[in-house]
Amino acid sequence: MPSEDETTLIAVVLPSASLAPAVVAAWDSGEAILPLDPAAPAAETGRLLDLLRPSHILDTSGRHPLTGGIPAQAGTAAVVTTSGTTGAPKGVELTRAGLETMGHGYSEALDAGDGDRWLACLPLHHVAGLAILGRAWVTGVPYTTHDRFDLGRVAVSPAQEGTTIVSLVPTTLMRLLDAGAPLHEYRRVIVGGAPCPPELRARALGEGVDLVDAYGLSETWGGCVLDGAPNRGCDIRIAGDGEILVRGAMVMRTYRFAPELTAEVLDDDGWLHTGDVGTYEQGLVAVTDRRKDIVISGGVNVGPTEVERVLVDHPGVADIGVAGAPDPEWGERVVAYVVPADSSRPPTLDSLRSFARDQLAAAKLPREIVFVAEIPRTPSGKVLRRLLRET
Repeated sequence: MPSEDETTLIAVVLPSASLAPAVVAAWDSGEAILPLDPAAPAAETGRLLDLLRPSHILDTSGRHPLTGGIPAQAGTAAVVTTSGTTGAPKGVELTRAGLETMGHGYSEALDAGDGDRWLACLPLHHVAGLAILGRAWVTGVPYTTHDRFDLGRVAVSPAQEGTTIVSLVPTTLMRLLDAGAPLHEYRRVIVGGAPCPPELRARALGEGVDLVDAYGLSETWGGCVLDGAPNRGCDIRIAGDGEILVRGAMVMRTYRFAPELTAEVLDDDGWLHTGDVGTYEQGLVAVTDRRKDIVISGGVNVGPTEVERVLVDHPGVADIGVAGAPDPEWGERVVAYVVPADSSRPPTLDSLRSFARDQLAAAKLPREIVFVAEIPRTPSGKVLRRLLRET
């Protein structure tokens, strides 16, 4: 049993419709959850369990204690995984105080209350989906959960399920607009997870969609800024180099078991260094650039280093670098820059994807391959992704 300064941390590996009631039950009982992708390869799930060492696991076979598992610190609500800036997965430890602040602040900004119903069609193992459930749990606004994004079901959800607020990523927003979905029937449509292209925003507004841009990170319980305005309880400051800093209860406590990585982004005054560059003028935040190497494809954070570590073992690859490229559907696509082991018989994109499929989730698989003579690196061996993109 956990001590008074600890709480049980349960890894939950279930589809969203089953995960949602499990999360609510855990929060009701004071426990913390670590939601994991039920569709991820077993090897990836195993690596995360070894890294984050939850005390229990809940999957389709039931709830079981884990040998060597360690409870979370008291007051923890969730540990969510993120690739961070290095490509190595990390566990973001989010608190109950942050859950309360995020839930009330976000809902107040949207005036969510009587007559509203959230639609959670984003995966609950990502913070964007989990935060929807959190906002509903904190405020009592009801919600409907979909196991996955289903275009047809999301399109008719207001009429058939009574939903009024939905969170999307730019990719799913574009698909719904392309299909002629009546998104204007939602009272509010939130778009986040990646920058929303101006032309896509203009198109949605032109079709009568009440669109709200959300900015946030896994480390801030998701969206902490809506349409440029920080939510209640969220402080914003711009550092001298233009980096956006965030402070408030919604900011993570730590990266689980990684104090050195925590110190790189969370300073002694509680400011989270986001790695994003922007401005904060007249009370509004504008993100102008991203300093991180992370590829955001379809709203999913993809760590290039993790992809490289898998694909470098492909027999047709002598060396490899991974970076993102603009994509009209996904926001960014994962591009593999490959030095072939045999230039007369270079590997195909399909062979790379097939090789990695058992080790990487689908969003992390490359969508383009570019052959190069060498991978540009620093003297220490770090891939120079900026130079890759100029290839």
